[in-house]
Amino acid sequence: MQEKSRRGPAATYNHSKHVLVNVNEKFQTTLTTGQRVADILARVVGGWPFILCQSALIFVWVGVNGFLVYQAAANPTYFTAWDPYPFILLNLVLSFQAAYTGPIVMMSQNRQAEKDRMMAEHDYQVNVKAEEEIKVIMRHLVHQDDLILEILDKMQAENHAVGRADTEKMS
Repeated sequence: MQEKSRRGPAATYNHSKHVLVNVNEKFQTTLTTGQRVADILARVVGGWPFILCQSALIFVWVGVNGFLVYQAAANPTYFTAWDPYPFILLNLVLSFQAAYTGPIVMMSQNRQAEKDRMMAEHDYQVNVKAEEEIKVIMRHLVHQDDLILEILDKMQAENHAVGRADTEKMS
């Protein structure tokens, strides 16, 4: 048997196409300044510290205005509330905040969905490459099995020949 034919598929496989890519790093390099700001704002607005601070500010706003309304009713010369009940100015401020943060959070979510699609595509490429390499390994194992069976056949033939020679010598 020639030396070249003894080499299995794994020995001749070319593992030159690498598919490993850091998707996070690749994605970060494509972001514009506006997109980075939107992501930071979405991270801030989508967290408990923001919710707690906003709740505290609303509580203070309502408390101060309620106190000023009470003081103005008790003493007409006292400073009047800038936003008495039903807190129309507060409603305007919160509506303005929602009008801007909503689309910014949506932009950030859309970019995250795009990043997820990139990661899924990368996972698919890695899986295809792994499947290809597994097929090569399986072919190589079959090749090794063939070589082992060939060696076993030769050993059995030699043992059979030696056994016949011993039998002839004894007779």
